[in-house]
Amino acid sequence: MRGATYVKLVIFGANGPTGRLTTAQALAEGHTVTAVTRHPETFPFGAPALKVAKADALDPEAVCRVVAGHDAVLSTLGVPYGSEATTTFSESARHIIAAMTAHGIRRLVCVTSTGVPMKPPPGETLIYRKVIVPTLIKMGRPLYEDAARMEQIVAQTDLDWTVIRPSGLFDGSAITGYTVGPPQMVGRFTSRRDLADALIRAAVDDRDVRSIVEVITTEGTPSVYRVFLKEALRIGSA
Repeated sequence: MRGATYVKLVIFGANGPTGRLTTAQALAEGHTVTAVTRHPETFPFGAPALKVAKADALDPEAVCRVVAGHDAVLSTLGVPYGSEATTTFSESARHIIAAMTAHGIRRLVCVTSTGVPMKPPPGETLIYRKVIVPTLIKMGRPLYEDAARMEQIVAQTDLDWTVIRPSGLFDGSAITGYTVGPPQMVGRFTSRRDLADALIRAAVDDRDVRSIVEVITTEGTPSVYRVFLKEALRIGSA
């Protein structure tokens, strides 16, 4: 796929906040997109190059059906705090990988979280390391653990995969000069617009193949306390 100008993308979790942004940006760049959601009737927009497909990522037959005929697969699936669906990350990964293998598709880009290592990055303040991070880890431990299982499942394949870990998600107004780098970067926030752009750049430009990377926003970031209060109940809700 290297050197391609336009690609056919299938996006799981397309009806979530990041999924919608990723879909809209991919279409604006001229790519063809299949947006996968359990509730296509609620998808907020349409376009000539967009197909909105009804499928549950936990249904292997449905996943196999919607994956066929694409160049790359993006997963922006997320799970909120308190959800009983604590195996969504790992189960969906298994089904997506099986479908990609069946159809000969190699490029996979998926979202987990900087919370997966379940420890604060170096260089943070005492209150962040001792209060905020432990609280988030306690609230989201089953989901972080399943996201870690997802990463292991993906990394054990021979696909051309990339795992992208955002930090605390917030709604930015535009794409910024965000940073992409190896795990345990210093940085508390990721704009959903930056995450969407990082997903598309990885899939379309073949960046960071067979790597786990973090995407960190440093411009126009909100208060850590505001994000903590607003987003704490939306872990993994990309």
